[in-house]
Amino acid sequence: MTGEQLPAGDAAAPRAPAPAIRVSHADRDQVVEVLREAAGDGRLTAEELDERVAAALSARTDSDLAVLTADLPAQLAAPVAKDVVRISQRFGNVERSGRWVVPRRIEIDATAGNVKLDFTEAVITSASLHIEVDLGLGADLLLITKPGIEVLTDDLTVRMGDVRIRRPRTDAVAPVILSIEVAGLVRGADIVVRHPRRTPREWLRQENPFPPRRAIRPPRRPLRPLAAPPPRY
Repeated sequence: MTGEQLPAGDAAAPRAPAPAIRVSHADRDQVVEVLREAAGDGRLTAEELDERVAAALSARTDSDLAVLTADLPAQLAAPVAKDVVRISQRFGNVERSGRWVVPRRIEIDATAGNVKLDFTEAVITSASLHIEVDLGLGADLLLITKPGIEVLTDDLTVRMGDVRIRRPRTDAVAPVILSIEVAGLVRGADIVVRHPRRTPREWLRQENPFPPRRAIRPPRRPLRPLAAPPPRY
């Protein structure tokens, strides 16, 4: 029958807008790295970089971050991480530093050569990283981390060598943005985990680089010898 009206309950109700998604520290760091790369390519001025970095660090939702990279190329806005990166080294050094994309898994097979992985400026796209090692004699592994990166070595087998995890002297606890699990076999090598060393300028800027020395007590005066008694006649 024409002209028939549907009941009010059958009318299509308007859909509610999708809720905004809260972003994590890793999401903010990823956008900051994209902005820095864009500035290095000349796409952003120094003033624009400062403004967008400040906005990225204070962003709360994904829409807040999307605005900051909307006018940048898609390949910059979405760095792609590899599933597996394999490092095979003999009698030499391998280093990953600067702005490199952290994969989901790293396999290291080294003998008599050093491997250095610097995460201070790395692009972190995942919350976890598994490092499988087979380190022979003299093949040391150095991991340089930053606040928010934890390193776990519970599944590591060490037959000969040392594993040293040096934590910074600070009471501040940063939220975890990357959990690194190191597993495998170590045969005569060392694994060291530390934060970047301070530059002389950073060392002088700390609150009290020259702690006061303990007060030196003056030496005690020697006791005077007792006078000999007068002779008896």
